[in-house]
Amino acid sequence: MAELKIGEQSKPRFEFRSFGQNFCEAHKRMARLSVPVPEKVWERESDEIYIISAKNDINNTKIRNGKMDIKTYVQTVDGLEQWNPLMKGEFPISKEVLEKEVFPAFMVEMPALTKDTYTYDEFIAMVKACPDLAAVRVHKQRFGYMVNDTICEVGNVLINGAKVVTINSESTEIEDIKKTIADCGLEGVENINYLQAIKRVIGMIDKPLANE
Repeated sequence: MAELKIGEQSKPRFEFRSFGQNFCEAHKRMARLSVPVPEKVWERESDEIYIISAKNDINNTKIRNGKMDIKTYVQTVDGLEQWNPLMKGEFPISKEVLEKEVFPAFMVEMPALTKDTYTYDEFIAMVKACPDLAAVRVHKQRFGYMVNDTICEVGNVLINGAKVVTINSESTEIEDIKKTIADCGLEGVENINYLQAIKRVIGMIDKPLANE
């Protein structure tokens, strides 16, 4: 059995992901093709805040359990996206980190920072005060699988309360992902990352999701 290691990676993974209303057939195939996976990834739930910027599609910022995580887009190969960690931080967060890393990642005008550190609530207030930023609540219920040595999941996602379904396959090996896409009947389905999906749901981008 291939060992599934969540949160451990030797090099940045490539990812196929899509969002829509219904992936029942693909989900059934993914579940049947999966090797056994550790019980801790059978089903997981989390509440996160994504900071969405109208000025930026290359940095993905989310906050979970008081910790901020920013990933940056690297490249697309064969339609699969590769992202790299850019920054990890905790609240309260320093003025220096906000000035040098966080707001530059949003690509918006820097707010006036008059304090040395900022709490989570103070940071969210600054985000809400900026017309180009949105703090979006995302609840995830994720079911983990492993197909063709790729880390897979199907998730029920609430984006500010709007329910959508996501399905994904990720690996450092592009060919393994492409085989998984074919095996699960997902060929031709649009690859949509979390940033794009959230922007479509909240109306920042005028496009539908994959199977609407």
